[in-house]
Amino acid sequence: MKTTLELPDDLLIQAKATAAKRRTTLRAMFETALRREINYKQPAAQSKRFTTNEHGFPVIKRQGNALITNEMIYKIMEEEDI
Repeated sequence: MKTTLELPDDLLIQAKATAAKRRTTLRAMFETALRREINYKQPAAQSKRFTTNEHGFPVIKRQGNALITNEMIYKIMEEEDI
């Protein structure tokens, strides 16, 4: 299906440049972005041990200067059922 979109000139220029750098088409970029937005799921309730960033990814909360290890991450993921 074809449709027409009105975009700000600067956004279209950036989109075309990005598509060229990624060696893809503007159409493919729009399709990917639309599918991502359509399939977006609201993050689950916040945990005391992590937050969710603007992209929906979990971000571990630090306790002072404590080092975060892979084992700690795996344990949290298991306990939070992520």
